[in-house]
Amino acid sequence: QVQLVESGGGLVQAGDSLRLSCAASGRTFSSLTMAWFRQAPGKEREFVITMSRVGSTTYYADSVKGRFTISRDNAKNTVYLQMNSLNPEDTAVYYCAASLNWPAVTQDSYHYWGQGTQVTVSS
Repeated sequence: QVQLVESGGGLVQAGDSLRLSCAASGRTFSSLTMAWFRQAPGKEREFVITMSRVGSTTYYADSVKGRFTISRDNAKNTVYLQMNSLNPEDTAVYYCAASLNWPAVTQDSYHYWGQGTQVTVSS
């Protein structure tokens, strides 16, 4: 079993940056594909970004390309989501997810989920 705990959410203004963190435990971190998903009010949860086990490959949703980056520190069992140039459309609950598979860009590919952290971007 894998436990995921997100942190770093909050209220920011349009154009600001924010970094989310997700700490993992319960399994060898370097064996996990890590990703971020988000769910905006009234919408379904959607894929944001994912990184391979050793960090060599990343897939992005078109909506965040050029603004969001993912990184991982396998020594700290932590994955990060750096979000730049935030806009109100980025307002959502952001979820960290872990998969035993690669590649993995759909929700059903992910076996473990965090509880989510709220990101609100004001205009």
